[in-house]
Amino acid sequence: MLASSALVLLMTPGLALFYGGMVRSKSVLNMMMMSISSLGLVGVLWVLYGYSVAFGNDVGGGLLGNPAEFAGLKGLFGGTYLATEGGPPVDIPLVGTIPATVFVAFQAMFAIITVALISGAVADRLRFGPWLLFAGLWATIVYFPVAHWVFSFNGVTAENGGWIANDLKAIDFAGGTAVHINAGAAALALALVLGKRRGWPREPMRPHNLTLVMLGAGLLWFGWFGFNAGSAVAANGVAGLTFVNTLVATSAAMLAWLLVERIRDGKPTSLGAASGLVAGLVAITPSCSSVSPIGAIAIGVITGILCALAVGLKFRFGYDDSLDVVGVHLVGGLAGTLLVGFFATSSAPAGVDGLFYGGGVDQLWRQAVGAVAVLAFSFVVSLILAYIVKAVMGLRISPEEEATGIDETEHAETGYDFSTLHGIGGLGTPRPSAATNAAAEHVPANAGKES
Repeated sequence: MLASSALVLLMTPGLALFYGGMVRSKSVLNMMMMSISSLGLVGVLWVLYGYSVAFGNDVGGGLLGNPAEFAGLKGLFGGTYLATEGGPPVDIPLVGTIPATVFVAFQAMFAIITVALISGAVADRLRFGPWLLFAGLWATIVYFPVAHWVFSFNGVTAENGGWIANDLKAIDFAGGTAVHINAGAAALALALVLGKRRGWPREPMRPHNLTLVMLGAGLLWFGWFGFNAGSAVAANGVAGLTFVNTLVATSAAMLAWLLVERIRDGKPTSLGAASGLVAGLVAITPSCSSVSPIGAIAIGVITGILCALAVGLKFRFGYDDSLDVVGVHLVGGLAGTLLVGFFATSSAPAGVDGLFYGGGVDQLWRQAVGAVAVLAFSFVVSLILAYIVKAVMGLRISPEEEATGIDETEHAETGYDFSTLHGIGGLGTPRPSAATNAAAEHVPANAGKES
């Protein structure tokens, strides 16, 4: 579980590379900073009260955990850590069979990357300070409660948990609703309030470094095995099947996306491959414990096609979702969550049959209610929070700053320092003449030194 937690942590720097490569060169640092800053901000909030809100004992209707129960992680550490000969046995707080602090660390990584995912919709124009304020408020008011709804099961971390997990009984193994639908809906709301980039969609705003995009996508896939298989909270058969399903669904989605590009545009692209594999990862996240490997392939193919088509919706409807968070995470999360109702099989660990396996629509309506509830809650509250932050401190940089580049105006840095290329030894420096070389050979050894 510690290794899985570290893998999930790696997904956030992977996301920073993935998003950073997709923006223009004058925005790469700001884009990466929004992901990396989520590590610091949400990491602290999670320990102070986030874990308690998500996994504390329910305080009403399955909507919210008790914020004070585990505040500062009180009660989750202490006891006998090392067994001694003739002494008492090891006695520390547990969640299932693992130390409670390990479970806290694992779930913290989910909270961090969910917040970071939102940032892809607002590239090039959202000021860094307002981003931090929005991210902190959103994590507190939206993510922590929704994590309680979806991940807090009765009798695990507390006596009473969330309504989606325990009353609705929708299946969301690792976060199709709490992570991807949640972040995608918030990204749409924030993008609508923020407005379009200057020149979009008339001017081409192509990725500046597809090498970074491919590297980031690879790290996301690598880390996602900790995300999905680690959610078994044990090294067992559940983890094994979710690992295999994560592999094949992602592979199938990437191939499906490339096929759509080949038919529609005439060429399969590296950006399409990277986007397709992320779409597959998103879709299999809620369903990896409830479907067979063949079902996982089907989910990957369907989602790869849907998301490849969905990324064009922003041009039709006029919302500037810069890096396709809506098209990949919202649509992919919805697809993966709803397809459980079709492809679930009782031979998988979740033990439920979907429509295609004789289970009727019982599981399908549960999946639909859970998905729509999270989408609506996240979108409405995110919209309100965005307007509040806009009223308090403004959201976007000025037109002049946007033309200059958000890296320079917000961080006083640039991702690539081209000025050194014009200095001595840089690119374009003329070859020294023979006379210059001859003169250089006869410079006294003590020249320029103090006597």
